[in-house]
Amino acid sequence: MASMITTPAPLSFDARQLLIGGRWTSAASGETLALENPSDGSALARIARGGAADIDAAVRAAQAALDGEWGRLSAAERGRLLARIGQRVLERADELAQLEALDVGKPLKQGRADAVALGRYLEFYAGAADKVHGQTLPFNAGYTALTVREPHGVTGHIVPWNYPMQIVGRSVGAALAMGNACVLKPAEEACLTVLAFARIAQEAGLPAGALNVVPGLGDEAGAALSSHPGVQHLSFTGSVATGALVQAAAAKNAVPVTLELGGKSPQIVFADADLDAALPFLVNAGLQNAGQTCSAASRILVERSVYAAVRDRMAERYRALRIGAASDDLDMGPVISARQQGIVEHFLALARDSGLRIAAQADLPALLPRGGHYVRATLLDDVPSEHALAQQEVFGPVQALIPFDGEAEALKIANGTPFGLVAGVWTRDGSRALRMAHKLRCGQVFVNNYGAGGGVELPFGGVKLSGHGREKGFEALYGFSALKTIAIHHG
Repeated sequence: MASMITTPAPLSFDARQLLIGGRWTSAASGETLALENPSDGSALARIARGGAADIDAAVRAAQAALDGEWGRLSAAERGRLLARIGQRVLERADELAQLEALDVGKPLKQGRADAVALGRYLEFYAGAADKVHGQTLPFNAGYTALTVREPHGVTGHIVPWNYPMQIVGRSVGAALAMGNACVLKPAEEACLTVLAFARIAQEAGLPAGALNVVPGLGDEAGAALSSHPGVQHLSFTGSVATGALVQAAAAKNAVPVTLELGGKSPQIVFADADLDAALPFLVNAGLQNAGQTCSAASRILVERSVYAAVRDRMAERYRALRIGAASDDLDMGPVISARQQGIVEHFLALARDSGLRIAAQADLPALLPRGGHYVRATLLDDVPSEHALAQQEVFGPVQALIPFDGEAEALKIANGTPFGLVAGVWTRDGSRALRMAHKLRCGQVFVNNYGAGGGVELPFGGVKLSGHGREKGFEALYGFSALKTIAIHHG
């Protein structure tokens, strides 16, 4: 693939503008919001402060696109267009990676992985666009009955700050493949790559109004999008509290909502596990993007007979972690904001005050940029399963080690939180692996791996407070479409 990638002219866009109906324009209020560089606290850019008037204009533009050029395209034509956008994303992967690293604070290599993942989502949904089929149904004599899948219409997408490119790929990519027109509200903390993607899609020929982007505050632009009567489906990724508000607003218009609300995901290590294979996953899956990942493996459950060995080997990795600015491209960067830094430090103070032992912490170099939002990656030892550090989502680089005795206790602990997003199981016993996979209450289970390299093809979502509905894979296409039954009486 690398040999096919060319070096295009530098991407140009004005971060202070929003995209509505194919036109880049200022917010109706004329107001802007400041973006901060998490690595050093410096001013990074200003973005438009979109509000209810801008959301209304975007919804109207999306509906006009459905009634016009975008709505007339065939599924095959939509697929070709998505493929073209995906190729252009890959051509600009390095540029997008730099923007994502600056905006979110993640190391450059993680930013590039996100850009490549965005391209891959678009490739996948480009190929799937004309392969979502209905059925013919056996019915009464003299009838032909069949089902077809149709777009909802205007879909709203509220995207968080931790993985802007990846979440745009898995939600907007699937929605466009099914023929919906999208109104996208990116997070006010980090949205530069979302704006850049919108410019790329526009340059690739996406019809005006098929994708509209309105940055702004959650309680302004986000609330307006959630409650707009012209929106027929909503996709939200974020906190449980905000997700509940989004769902309540959508319910007034009887609009379906896909919610992905985070988790407290366990990796379960049995005594017969291949520890050499497991150890990189045990640490990396908890600390990627400074732990600001909905599916972060923040609980490590270890069978007691190998607990000390796993703890000590994980501690070695923690002590070797290199933390620095995103541009240094080390193991871990800062968290997104002073607010998030305060949340992580609150949980660490709670751990200290309640007497939890620290198995290891990563060092913060003395020469870190002043004003950056850095926290020490922390591995907590022998955490009681009912403790807040084993129950609540920290959304930072903190992992809780929890010992267990036997399969039954492992399941009880793993299922014993309000969340249910992802779980990992490490064992050489195939029967045990299948038993655990069936009994774990979550949306994804990985056996002898964790995350499967992103798994664009694998349906993703949760149960309990982790949300409902599925994104990624073909399942997302079903979610972004409505099933219609047609019964024809022909005698």
